[in-house]
Amino acid sequence: MDKDYTILINSKNPLPADFIPKHLIDTGLPFDAIPGDPKRLLEEKTAHAALELTARSRMEGLSLYCISGYRSYIRQKELYTGNNYVAAPGTSEHQSGLALDLSCPAVHMELTEAFAETQEGLWLKKHAPLYGFIIRYPENKTHITGFPWEPWHIRYVTRPLASYLTLTGLTLEEYHMMENSVDFLDLK
Repeated sequence: MDKDYTILINSKNPLPADFIPKHLIDTGLPFDAIPGDPKRLLEEKTAHAALELTARSRMEGLSLYCISGYRSYIRQKELYTGNNYVAAPGTSEHQSGLALDLSCPAVHMELTEAFAETQEGLWLKKHAPLYGFIIRYPENKTHITGFPWEPWHIRYVTRPLASYLTLTGLTLEEYHMMENSVDFLDLK
């Protein structure tokens, strides 16, 4: 499994301030942002998977829109307010280019828990793993992830891992704890 896509980014595992992902691209995803805005960028494989995901949603008559992709360390620093919904600079997955926030017109393109009950939110939860994405901050896992439920925030982790995490109900933190336990046991 490609470790670049399984990287754990959180308050205990921050990215360096100067980290910029290789191969950031804009694939023309349906964004609620003007062309040229850096938040339209994603890491290349992530961008192509997101394009497939949104194209499929459009074929099914849904209006799924991208709200925010890549964010630099500096931009995250500007947004950081100390509340639970905005990660501190260096601890945001958006800096990796692997994360994407989505919404829809039914909730006025807001990033809100109400998104989970929209046709788009229900569809995303069911279909995201088929394209290599997980709902990164699931309901009832705040004590593990450190973030409240964010049904709009998806993270690219590859199709095999997304399927595994979705089927088992594990978060990325739990997966890494399990992987580290296995590595520790293998050392004996």
